[in-house]
Parts: sequence; C-alpha cells; structure tokens
Amino acid sequence: MSLAVETPPPPTLEAGVDADAYEDADVGGDEYRRDELESFLHAGAWDEAFEHWAADTEMSEREFAIVRDLGLVDRFDFFWDDFADRVGYHAPGLPEDWKERDLHPELDSWGEVSSINAGLTELGQLVCEVLKEEYIDWEADYDAPDDLPDF
Repeated sequence: MSLAVETPPPPTLEAGVDADAYEDADVGGDEYRRDELESFLHAGAWDEAFEHWAADTEMSEREFAIVRDLGLVDRFDFFWDDFADRVGYHAPGLPEDWKERDLHPELDSWGEVSSINAGLTELGQLVCEVLKEEYIDWEADYDAPDDLPDF
C-alpha cells in the first residue's frame, strides 16, 4: 500500500526531556544530542525517511488525516543513546481509552487505532535508521570492557 500525502515538517525536539522517562526507552547516558539530530532532520533525513515510509505503510490517508489533526507527528522524539551507539526514539500514539476520551470524530475503530500506532512506530524506526546510516558520523563515547563474556 502507498500513502499519497504531503510530507509534514519534522518534529521539534525538546532539549529538556529525559529520554529515560519514556516507558518504551532505556537509555544509557544523558547527552541526547537533540540539537544535532534536529538539524539532520531538517537537512533531509526526515523527508527521506517519510518518503520511504509512505511508500510502504499500511496507514490509510484517512488515518493519516487523524494523525495530522491530532498533531501526533509533532510529538515524536529522537535522541542519541550513547551506550547503545544508536538513535533512540519515542513514537506518539493513541491511548487505550481513545473512545472514552473522544479524541477525534473520525476515529471509530480499534483497527484504526492499531494502524495509526503501528504506522507511527514504523516511521520512528525508519527515521532512526536513516539518521544513523546516512547522517551521523560520530562514535559512541562508551567503550565496552574487554572482559565481556562471549554468548
């Protein structure tokens, strides 16, 4: 499936957010390098990742309109995880109580909620891959000890 929508602007990354506060992230270190990552997003990483994602996503245009209306793209967070030598991310999503909270008038099924949440997670992962493979040229400061066991 393909999503034919205009690429939204990249999210603004908030410097003061502790990435360890996210339930879905376990980050080593506290130097998240968000300013540099945001520069890379504006330099083309966001557009490239979004284009690849839109070509393959299962998200419908109707579902993406809900994402846009709720401002979910703006709530992405990307950060450097020095310990793992990777770009980490937190993808926004719709909560389990979406129906009780009446989040959006066009949102009416768990299938749509699942599609939106999965699609945003896939987009976040793809952005991280593009950043790491094509934009980041720094090395992690963490050096693993020499006596780690072989598994």
